[in-house]
Amino acid sequence: MGHQPGRVIGGTDQMRMVRVNRISSRSDLFPRLIAMQKLADAQGFAVFRVSGSGVPAKQRLICELENWTPANAGFGKAFIDAYGEALLDHIDRSLLPLFWAGSHDRTAPGPADFSPFMVRLKDGMVPFSGLAFPVRLGAIGNGFVVLTGDDLDPLSDTIIELHGRCCNVMIDLLSLDERRAAATEALSEREIACLQLAGDGRISEEIADKLGLSVHTVNAYLGSATIKLDSVNRIQAIAKAIRLGYIS
Repeated sequence: MGHQPGRVIGGTDQMRMVRVNRISSRSDLFPRLIAMQKLADAQGFAVFRVSGSGVPAKQRLICELENWTPANAGFGKAFIDAYGEALLDHIDRSLLPLFWAGSHDRTAPGPADFSPFMVRLKDGMVPFSGLAFPVRLGAIGNGFVVLTGDDLDPLSDTIIELHGRCCNVMIDLLSLDERRAAATEALSEREIACLQLAGDGRISEEIADKLGLSVHTVNAYLGSATIKLDSVNRIQAIAKAIRLGYIS
């Protein structure tokens, strides 16, 4: 849980890296979340997205990613039932991290001198102690990254480090949905059909025969789809389309 003195959390270089090294699927986020879990000496993590708009009563939390231990199977629903309303109310008012002591632990995580910069939830509502880091990204979306464990005790510098990493994780997670929606709107039905058949191993002549098109038209559709998916060739376009769920 060491922290390098003088390191700037969320600095220009770090944010530039987030913009340049875009992820292609949710699985790309797991190594980063596992690293955060180890940094906090936590036993599990989850990423929740706020769905809906308006007052908290009309919003809900959706679990996008999770890594609970086998003993904590189903913890996501228990967590939302216990703290969902409090988290939704909190994110509209504050970006301070939240923490709680679990019924198995009763030891609240974090140093005592850092408690003024955190918000304590009611203890004992769920089995294990935890930290919830709110991320508010305006029009892009809002959410929380949650870390849980028996004996969480991160230093104040570690909490700051983790919050910065949570922001980057949430930015990348929500941007996946945004890019997917944009690409879905950009690709025509014919482009998707051609990509699907190409992904099935069909050559252009076979695709043309299957769809009742000319070979030239098929190649044009595959070329335009490749450009729209920001790919360098047909093979990469097919791979991206599969990863993003456009074709199977």
